[in-house]
Amino acid sequence: MTGDARNHFLADFARIVDTLPGAGVPWLGRLRRRALDGFAQHGFPTRHDEEWKYTSVAAFEKQAFFAILGKRSDASAAAPLVKSFVLEHKAAHLLVFYNGHYAPALSSPGRLPAGVILGSFADTLNRMPEALAPYLAREDQQPAFGALNTAFMADGAYLHLSCGAILEAPVHLLFISTEPGGASYLRNVIVAKEGAQASVVEHYAGSDGAVYFTNAVTRIFAAENAVIEHHKLQQEGSDAFHVAGIHAIQQRDSRLASHSFTMGAALTRNDITTVFDATGCEATLNGLYLVGGRQHVDNHTRIDHRQPSGSSRENYRGVLDGQARAVFNGKVIVHPGAQKTNAYQANHNLLLSREAEIDTKPQLEIHADDVKCSHGATVGQLDENQLFYLRSRGVEEAAARNLLVHAFAHDVIERIRVSSLRIRLEQILRARLPQSGHVKELS
Repeated sequence: MTGDARNHFLADFARIVDTLPGAGVPWLGRLRRRALDGFAQHGFPTRHDEEWKYTSVAAFEKQAFFAILGKRSDASAAAPLVKSFVLEHKAAHLLVFYNGHYAPALSSPGRLPAGVILGSFADTLNRMPEALAPYLAREDQQPAFGALNTAFMADGAYLHLSCGAILEAPVHLLFISTEPGGASYLRNVIVAKEGAQASVVEHYAGSDGAVYFTNAVTRIFAAENAVIEHHKLQQEGSDAFHVAGIHAIQQRDSRLASHSFTMGAALTRNDITTVFDATGCEATLNGLYLVGGRQHVDNHTRIDHRQPSGSSRENYRGVLDGQARAVFNGKVIVHPGAQKTNAYQANHNLLLSREAEIDTKPQLEIHADDVKCSHGATVGQLDENQLFYLRSRGVEEAAARNLLVHAFAHDVIERIRVSSLRIRLEQILRARLPQSGHVKELS
């Protein structure tokens, strides 16, 4: 990392620190400063760092992003974008964030059942920081972007479900960015107490042509027998930078489903992790990335089986066109004593052009002997035999190609239980399929 890039973010923190939510809360101030000191010491990753071996942030470092102050009066300008991106689900609990800050005028949280709190992270941090303390004080020294998020975290969603609370309708968190040169530091906290259940859609969208930066961290705490279905849809503008983490901690017999869909941004980095802190945990991690042009997407996942009788399933698929590049690194770690673990991991990739590239590295680290674990990865082009079969049945070449690509991607989309999101993903997929006999770049 260049000294100029490091100094820029340090100066930006000094500019904005007094306006951040919770300013004046001693423990929070210390947390922010520790994170910033860690960033100042280690800087941004380079390709010498194993976790960033195939992803360069040099283009990011050349930009001068500034944290966006909360100008809520400007949120009305986002109304047309909200209309175009909101999911068609009238019963959903909708929270809209514009350029990194909650926009109540554009939101419709709806009626919440007893035992459920849903609102702005910033408002919660200002009004009752003690409610968030247990979920923020656990922060460790995160590398680079995670440290920046902890230092700058300004807004996001706070969802708290008391014991046994069940949200029937999904929560839709819509984050819209439009400001050139702007940086949004978003922190979402999801807490599900014993037996609670909820479905959350975390949705990022923005303007094409604007170069901006989204830095988001979502932390999920699933207590005993809790069930959380988390969905992330990334439709950032074509010139945006998107770096995000989703990190879960699971207790006894809890179930987590994570579905990640990456379509936008020039550079995307997703880190998704879960830790089994008790027996009987289950986790499902599914992902789909559709990229073209010169887009770059990097998915890093990690499942820590720390206790016995855990079960995990992971299925990530990618469709790449143009000169796009993707990275998949999935780690499943079975710790000593985590007997009766059952884990499966797969990454499959479809390359639609000769210039597209994928670096895939599924990993299993097993330190217990009574386990059932497997993993695998494939990289290939459209199957010529399948194309020939469809063509021999009278299907035109372009339609045959579309059918094969659709079937490949649909394997992940069909797993979504939120119907409005599943329909939206189908629409996005169909819009990105090649429209002629010549496979062209996905836009």
